[in-house]
Amino acid sequence: LEEQKVLITRQGLFEDILDAGIYYFWKTDNQFKAMNIDTHTAKHHCNSELLNFYKSHTEIMQTHAQLCETAINEIALVYQKGVLVDFVPPARQGLYWKGLTELQIEKQKVTLGAPLKRELLQQIENNTQGGAYDEILEYVELDIIQDQQTGFLFVNGKLTEQVGAGQYGWWNFDSTLEVKHLDLRLQNMEVNGQEILTKDRVNLRINLLADWKISDAPKVINELADHQAHLYRELQLALRTVVSTKTLDQLLDDKNLLNKDIMAIVSDKVKELGLTLRTVGVKDIILPGEMRDILGKVVEAQKIAEANLIKRREETQATRSLHNTAKVMEGNPTLLRLKEFEVLEKITQQIDTLNVYGGLEGVMNNMVNLAEKTPKQINKDR
Repeated sequence: LEEQKVLITRQGLFEDILDAGIYYFWKTDNQFKAMNIDTHTAKHHCNSELLNFYKSHTEIMQTHAQLCETAINEIALVYQKGVLVDFVPPARQGLYWKGLTELQIEKQKVTLGAPLKRELLQQIENNTQGGAYDEILEYVELDIIQDQQTGFLFVNGKLTEQVGAGQYGWWNFDSTLEVKHLDLRLQNMEVNGQEILTKDRVNLRINLLADWKISDAPKVINELADHQAHLYRELQLALRTVVSTKTLDQLLDDKNLLNKDIMAIVSDKVKELGLTLRTVGVKDIILPGEMRDILGKVVEAQKIAEANLIKRREETQATRSLHNTAKVMEGNPTLLRLKEFEVLEKITQQIDTLNVYGGLEGVMNNMVNLAEKTPKQINKDR
């Protein structure tokens, strides 16, 4: 076929390479062997036998094949019609048969942890056919840094690079590459179920909330192995320190005071390590069952006392109002008479049957009389 070659060996020794065509050989030649080569695939694994053939018959082999050798700090990318068909790692060899389509071999100097070129990275990202791209992935560390994140590359445990949001790839040859991500957004932390004794020996269970963010990422990555665990411990210790110096009444009267004290203790400490503490707030203060019942009774007694005080205040106000009204009516017979009619109206509303004696005058004058009568008025009535 047009895209095939044949490698001829006799008794294990190289004899010739034949291009496409028709050839005849004696069947009696038992030492004769023919190996078909498909040049369309371009690549043929460079085993020791082929390498020996190439070195011992370089002039002939160069006409039909191309040898690619890479140094210890070098890789090779083999393209055919702009498509990557093979990848040669450092200190390796590849033999490529020449066919109808010319091959392009691109060598690149690389070091451990060196970034991939953007073009190659995009080719790997868009690849859906596998092949040589899958081979490259064995020697590449790929990672994606999301928006509002930063990444730190460690090569064999040593920090070498900080990168922002995006997709990255680094060459990795028999070494340890690790990318650590840090989220730069505002985050929250909960310190829950902290059982602490107050100054007056009351056992409380307290839940704490805090908002924080990373303000200096390089400092965080260099100073702290686990920055979230460190912040949690600082908040926990500060909470225990502050609560142990205050009584139950102080904590219940003003929770903001507790928040301010914790903020003052923790904020400066974590700022030196690249963290910013935005807010701190006590979410819950949970009392033991017995203490909760006692506190409930205290609150109930306080409310009853307040209600009694309000009731007495209103009674005093009503008595004062009645006294003022009596003073006004004492010197005003007309108002006194109107009050008598008001009382008469209220009485009649509560009576189903009313028997009147003495006529209308008796009803008007004798039935209701709020004014104190003199002896002369009493004799006149008789």
